[in-house]
Amino acid sequence: MPSLQEGETPVLNALPIRRWLALLYFPFFSLAAIFAFSQPGRAQPGRARFGARDNSAAAPADALTRPAIVIGFVGGLIRHDDPVHSEVQLAARLRKEYPSGVDVEVFENRHGEDARKKILSLLDTDHDGTLSAGEKQNARIILYGHSWGASEIVTLARELEKEGIPVLLTIQVDSVAKYHQNDAVIPSNVSQAANFYQPDGLIHGQSTIRAADPARTKIIGNFRFEYKTSPYACGDYPWYDRIFTKTHTQIECDSKVWTQVEALIRMNLPPISANGSGQ
Repeated sequence: MPSLQEGETPVLNALPIRRWLALLYFPFFSLAAIFAFSQPGRAQPGRARFGARDNSAAAPADALTRPAIVIGFVGGLIRHDDPVHSEVQLAARLRKEYPSGVDVEVFENRHGEDARKKILSLLDTDHDGTLSAGEKQNARIILYGHSWGASEIVTLARELEKEGIPVLLTIQVDSVAKYHQNDAVIPSNVSQAANFYQPDGLIHGQSTIRAADPARTKIIGNFRFEYKTSPYACGDYPWYDRIFTKTHTQIECDSKVWTQVEALIRMNLPPISANGSGQ
């Protein structure tokens, strides 16, 4: 995987202008999104700075034997099952390859509480309605998302922190914070975190994430992609995405970005057995 970019200054809070632009934009396309049809998506190439692969991002061998929970969040007002979007496509691939041993769910970013309840239900292995210390510490939770969905994973991680539940990995893709959220500081219950972003356009992502407690959270990197000179190839996305959030959409349909996201997730999942399930 790419290494952390040098010379970047930590940003503790999302820029106010970025938040307000997002709030103005997303309501605009909400009505059009209701009528948009879903078609298989195409990947858009971009440019990023790359470094040496960091194998330390993999989970310890003993942790890989425990069931895993992978939660994705889509951005904007996108439906959780819209197959155009990379978040949904990634979840579908993981479900197919891990029919057991890994639970994969996708939520709309406004349904963070539903995601939290789902996680608590999956962790409650004895079904007694409460989580024991062992059930909490055995948690192997991976969170990923794009745009508002990326910000929501940080909020969800904070909610899990309050309940003493660890998170194995968070991955943000062009994260845009809602007005009441902070997507830049990763809570201390998260073991590893990665951030993919692009700096251009009306809506652009959080450029720098940092750990609330560097002794407990490893920031894998803040990975910058650029699309100013790249042709737009997200043909199955709605027309308004190309007009208003071209580069924000390009990072979402960039196969190179999501190949790296998927690789990070798979490094923390159990190996696939001969029958196609996670061991």
